[in-house]
Amino acid sequence: MDSDVRFQNFERDLADLRLLHLADSALPIGGLAHSFGLESLVSQELLGVGALPEFLHSFLEEAGMLEAVFCREGFLLGRPDADTTSERQGAKNFCADRWVELNDRLGAWKPARESRAGSASLGKNFLSAAAALGDFAVLKEALEATKQTGGANYHSLAFGLVSGALGFEEHRAVLAYLHQSVASLVSACQRLLPLGQSAATRILWNLKPVILETANRSGTCTVDDVCCFTPLLDWGAMEHPSLQTRLFIS
Repeated sequence: MDSDVRFQNFERDLADLRLLHLADSALPIGGLAHSFGLESLVSQELLGVGALPEFLHSFLEEAGMLEAVFCREGFLLGRPDADTTSERQGAKNFCADRWVELNDRLGAWKPARESRAGSASLGKNFLSAAAALGDFAVLKEALEATKQTGGANYHSLAFGLVSGALGFEEHRAVLAYLHQSVASLVSACQRLLPLGQSAATRILWNLKPVILETANRSGTCTVDDVCCFTPLLDWGAMEHPSLQTRLFIS
């Protein structure tokens, strides 16, 4: 095999391994501490095991689509070889003002304070963890920009920014983000519902085509076009602080 081909394969495989690492639920950013409103829905008997597959399907179509679109925008800001002629917003080298603006726009789509705070916590922890893995100036710039403005670093944007900065493939990064997001919700349901490991595995397995469809749709949408309507989940997040007993932060 030609040495150039071997090098290209090595770089591609290394990028895939690093993406798997950063999308792993074991990454210490606090993901296991959040249910994003699911705990309230289970507590009020509004969500059970039987309805879980359909619920997560709808979650991906609405909230998943929103986060995937913003993940792509974050990717474009982090990409060092960005195409400045692209018509897609954000297709340029990192701009601190644009980073703050995107986070503000995504935050406006999160009416529940608990969901905003949870995503911001995960995003900041994710950026900090990734920045500590090497000399990635763009990640430090992003953290500094929101620190100075008092803004947030939401998780999907942070995941996209890191993926762009580390040279991952955009579509693979979006798929990885969506998969780890829904896997985290399934994991939360295992602690909230009588949901065994086999059933949880089957639910996540059957959702993979929906994850792929959502990622594909997000590539044809911009932050100006995307919308999200999840009133029940937003209510669940808002109701969460009033629960008498809680397993999760959100």
